Amino acid sequence: MNFHVNFAKLSALTLSSIRQLNSGYGLVKTNEPVKIIVEHTSVNPLHPIHIGQARNPILGDSLARILSSRGHLVSRHYYIDDVGRQSSVIAYGYTKLGNPKPDEKPDHFVGKIYTITSCLVEIKRLKNELKRAKTDAPSAETAKINKETAEWVSIAQELEEKFPKLFSKLLASINEDEDPEDQINELNRAYESGEPQSKKLIRAVSELCLQGFRETQKRVGVFYDSWDWESGFVWSNKVAEVLKNLKKTPYVYAEGGVLEFDAEKVVKDLNLRDNLRLREEYDVPSLTLVRADGTTLYTTRDVAYTLWKFERARKVINVIGMEQSLAQLQLKIALHALGCGNYADNFVHFAYNLITLPGYKMSSRRGRYITFDEALDEAVERAYEEVSKRSPYLPEEKKRSIANFVGIGAVRYALVEVDAAKPVVFTWDRVLNLETNSAPYIQYTHARACSILRKATRGSQEPGYELLKETIEREIVLSLASFPETFVEAAEFLKPNLIADYANALADKFNTFYNALPVIRAESQELVEARIALTDATRIVLQNSLKLIGIVAPERM
Repeated sequence: MNFHVNFAKLSALTLSSIRQLNSGYGLVKTNEPVKIIVEHTSVNPLHPIHIGQARNPILGDSLARILSSRGHLVSRHYYIDDVGRQSSVIAYGYTKLGNPKPDEKPDHFVGKIYTITSCLVEIKRLKNELKRAKTDAPSAETAKINKETAEWVSIAQELEEKFPKLFSKLLASINEDEDPEDQINELNRAYESGEPQSKKLIRAVSELCLQGFRETQKRVGVFYDSWDWESGFVWSNKVAEVLKNLKKTPYVYAEGGVLEFDAEKVVKDLNLRDNLRLREEYDVPSLTLVRADGTTLYTTRDVAYTLWKFERARKVINVIGMEQSLAQLQLKIALHALGCGNYADNFVHFAYNLITLPGYKMSSRRGRYITFDEALDEAVERAYEEVSKRSPYLPEEKKRSIANFVGIGAVRYALVEVDAAKPVVFTWDRVLNLETNSAPYIQYTHARACSILRKATRGSQEPGYELLKETIEREIVLSLASFPETFVEAAEFLKPNLIADYANALADKFNTFYNALPVIRAESQELVEARIALTDATRIVLQNSLKLIGIVAPERM
């Protein structure tokens, strides 16, 4: 269907609506608001959040902001994965040091202990294994163990150079134990069974790490309505109840002391292939529910947690990396097996791809990673240098304030503007680009619009909307008019990157307009008022867009 719009009326309706609705413009409310839980971040309390994990909280927070603005009742949850061997490793190392108080940011302190302890325990285990292999294993097995040992010794040397005092203390203390692995496994079993002393120890170490996480998240404007302890679901028998109910189905079987869940059989019996969008030739691997030593696995516990979440919400969104796609699929199949197909249909795995840093290979076990804190510090410092260069006469306090919201906004934007399915290539040239497609660029555009409005003197004339005839003016009006549609699409299809893309495109158009046409010195007062209205509407929509993805829209830069 072809039609022609009356541009004067469209401009008047669009610009006057934006200025009247202001912070509410574009945020179209749904006719069916529902309770939604967005679980995001959920980094294990073992080491600081690193830049490779930082995409999760930013995507999760942006989703929560968008869905809340759409009118849904959104609750943000953090799942504390404190059950399992890793938590016992850090607790073991912490006790070997005498339960010290951190002398630095607590999650950084915990991370160093975890990395060194893991390394030293693994070397000890391999040496014990080598002794046994020399007596009753073939030479090929001995060669394999020697190779693994050599790699871990290399890691140990690297860690000793980085953290000499901490490494020396842990080495001396751990070497006192004949088999640290036994102590760690016993601690793991004791914690899962709810033994009081183990509970006190592992909870204390986990809380140290979480304290550091809270400091980092506060810095980037991320918060949670609920912190959910994985151990709580184990101790409350919710996990045991899930296992009991799964055993009643024909899909659970024991094999060598291990309890397995036949996910593929569920798919076939319940005819779920189309529902789950699985290829015909794909066989879903079985899921191990319980190990031979009686301890449960992460996904088993996650089933109990998911059921708990659905008691509190109509829809559940898990923001988890793509590498967990199989586990999230098996979880959904387990819900179907338990007769909770309605939950499964309202369960969303919001998968995201990795962050890569050109020329830098991260390795958690080597303690070789760039923390989220370090990335934020670097961004703020680089922003400060740029602010000082462009505005050398600003007071120091003002420079620091601008650098802080510019640097943090730059990192947030870089982590949200790429489609979640695609990897993010993190480079400073792109993150802090003041010329295009970055938070600083959009923030500067917003500040530019504010500057024009401060200088403008309002007259008594009504805006001459019919005078907005230039191509770029019409493009801006159309872009502003389309913001509600972009917002709805971002909310319905869970695509926060659409908001970032939109804000960047609008900033491009406004800067073209600014460079080509006068505003407060336009030919007539009616045109001045019309261009002021256009500028003000752009300011409002840029501000609304940035707020949806958690970025400050400054009035001055």
